[in-house]
This record gives sequence, structure tokens and C-alpha cells, in this order.
Amino acid sequence: MKRLFKGGTVVSGDGMRKLDLLVKGEKILASGEDLSFQDAEIVDVTGKLLFPGFIDAHTHMALEVSGTVTADGFDTGTKAELAGGTTCIIDFATQYKGETLAQALENWHRKADGESSCDYAFHLALSEWNDEISRELERVVREEISSFKLYMTYDNRVDDETMYEVLSRLKELGAIAGVHCENHGIISARLKEVLKNKGDRKDVSDYPWTRPKEAEAEAVGRLLKIARCVDTPVIVVHLSTAAGYREILRAREAGQTVYVETCPQYLLMDESRYSLPAEEARLYMIAPPLRKKKNQEILWQALREGRIQTISTDHCSFTKEQKDAGAQDFSRTPCGMPGAQERPALIWHFGVGEGRITPEQMCIYLSENPAKLYRLYPWKGALIPGSDADIVVWDPEAEWTMTADSMQSAAGYCPMEGTQIRGRAEQVYLRGELVAENGKVLVEKTGRYVRHGAGE
Repeated sequence: MKRLFKGGTVVSGDGMRKLDLLVKGEKILASGEDLSFQDAEIVDVTGKLLFPGFIDAHTHMALEVSGTVTADGFDTGTKAELAGGTTCIIDFATQYKGETLAQALENWHRKADGESSCDYAFHLALSEWNDEISRELERVVREEISSFKLYMTYDNRVDDETMYEVLSRLKELGAIAGVHCENHGIISARLKEVLKNKGDRKDVSDYPWTRPKEAEAEAVGRLLKIARCVDTPVIVVHLSTAAGYREILRAREAGQTVYVETCPQYLLMDESRYSLPAEEARLYMIAPPLRKKKNQEILWQALREGRIQTISTDHCSFTKEQKDAGAQDFSRTPCGMPGAQERPALIWHFGVGEGRITPEQMCIYLSENPAKLYRLYPWKGALIPGSDADIVVWDPEAEWTMTADSMQSAAGYCPMEGTQIRGRAEQVYLRGELVAENGKVLVEKTGRYVRHGAGE
């Protein structure tokens, strides 16, 4: 099967060019001006932009957490991704206490294999560290996975000694860690303080106070000092504050390599959502929390200057009923929001459409950089001969409204409900096959597992 995409503008980090794309089977065979090929099906994309399939490098599908399981497994969650233009996710396979890394990966494969509608890879979230796990890492990195996750808060947090040892081992193996940076002690102390002062923790407006910007900034600074001792790059995931960003700038000025990810929610929503009626406010409880509005422009400026490398979703969805577990104590609310389907359109509309970033930068943050950082490039993240034919035909003029009814997620609500959007993924091709059109998924569960270890 050959397809010839004619009349469109191909977007890459290097620029936008009017090029035709010839696809044969699952791969891009050629690109150039005024291409023709006998027996190829012509796809007229005149006036459209062609992006490499977007990559969401931070998702939590089918995650067991807070006494429940996320509303979206790999079935509905990846349909949401695909509908918005994302053709590959990197999900966090979590090693639970007592598990080997092989057991953790086997557990996640059971959840994902045969269920995913887009391609998928894994990071490994490490919850336990000992000599056996350290030895096992060598095989995992060589054969399968090059990126790992560490937490500085929650029950599976690592202390500073473990952080140093893990980063040292990953450096030896040529792998990298992404780290959730919040100071656990500050959070725990402030949760106790709310309970002591008020007698309960029902008021959701107290939530952001329990996870202040200083908790993120301190943890970012501490991580970067440990990484400097090890002399290895690290990734700060879901950066939410200007205070945390300043710590990163200081480390970079001292010569460190620090990669940074942020998310649409930190660019577009603020902590005023926690002052809504409690039932609604809990829907916006995420960690780190939404911040004061002034942080947003700092993050947009960092994106404009190329100082943040990726924009992911941290898609971690729960229904209203699941969120109601925190009705008597907001600290019992499972933290997370849906966002898989919305990300590309939000970044286009509020980023490109409002002049904050360029289409080329959108391609960098949503496609190229995640592919390069997580060793998926160039078969993902590029529209060049030899790459997978993951193609997003983007209509920059399409006008539509974000609503829960138009989303594929099982969460049952849309955090940006009612937002008027200009621009959307008109067609989405996964390895050469048309799988989604204007928010509707046409082909399900054809996603493949993608290895990205050092040996790949």
C-alpha cells in the first residue's frame, strides 16, 4: 500500500517546507517537492500542516494508586491520545515493593499488550533499591528501557543516599532518570498543620498551601546538587513553578545538563480552581498542584527561549466518584487529571495561535525532543525517509469546542470544558494507517510496544 501526501507543509524543528510525502507500508519512503508515484493513493493535504506523530512521554495508564486504579487503562487512554494526534506514549511501569524489574515490566505488559491503540514504550519507576535490582538494571537498560523514574515524595520516595546510588548506576549504564521533585517533609508537616488548626481537611482551597512552591524548588535544588556530585544529566518532570525553574537556571549556569518537562495544566490553569465548590475543586487536584497565575508566563517564556525541552500530559485520570474519596479529607483524593487528547490542540491554540511559540517549537516539544531524549529518534519524531509513517494532518483553521462528550477518556470530565479552540488533528496516521479523524478513533488496539534501551 502506497500513499502520497500532496500539497501540505511539513513541520520540523528546523523549519516548515512545502513537501510531499510518499509512504509505503509503515514507513516514509521519500519526501520532496512535486512527488509522483505510480499506483499511490493520493491524500490531498493542501493548506494543512504535517507534523510527526506527537509523543506523550509522561502518562499513567492503569495505575494502582490511592486505593483505586486510574479511570483510563491502555484501552481508553490511548484512544484519547490517538484522537488528539499522539501516536506514541511512554508510560510509567511501576515497580511495586518486593518486585523485581522483570516482574514490574511483565505486570505492565499485561495491562498494555493488545489494548493500546497507539504505540507505547515504558519508563521504569523504581520503588525499591538493592544490589539485586542494581544488577538487574544492566539487562533492562541493554535490552529494553533507557529512562527511569524516581520520586522525592510519596510512599515510594527515595532518600538522598539512594538517589545518589541510582543516579550513579544509571550513569554507568548510559541511562537517565526523570524525577518528581517535591519535599516530602514539608508536605507532611503542612498536612498535619491544617488538621491541627481546622480540625479537619475538608477545605480543598488549603490543598496548594500544603504543597508550596518552596517544596518543589527545594527538591529540584537538592536533586541537582546530588546529580552534580554524580556528574550526570537528569530530567525534572512536570515543572510547575518559577521558583523551581530558577534552581534549574542556576545549575545550568554552573555547567550542569538538566532536561525539563512541563505540562499544559501548568501553562493554562491556576490555583483559583481550588476555590470552586469542593466537589468540583477536587477534579483539579494534581501533584504538584496548580500554581499562582504568575508562574504561567515564566514557563511560556522558558518555552519561547528553548529552555524547557518537552511538554507532556501527566495524564492520570480519575472519575468524579473516585475523586470523592477525598470528601472528608482532601489528602485522600487521588491526584491526577485527564489531558491526553487535549494537549496538542491546547499547545497549538494557546501557544502557536497566541504567538507564544512557533509551529516549529511545537514540533520540537511534542515530537522531536521526546523522541531524542528517550531514544526513539529518528523512527519516531520525524517525517523523513526511513521513519515510521506516524503523520498528523493538522488543520490550523478548524474551530471546535472542548467538551467531555468529545473526549475519549473514561474520566467523564474535561478540565478545559467549554474552551473554544482553533486548530486540530484532522487525520492521524499510525505507521501508515489512518486511525483517527477529527477526534474520532477509526482503528483500535493496533499499537505496538517500542523498546528504547541502550542496545536499540
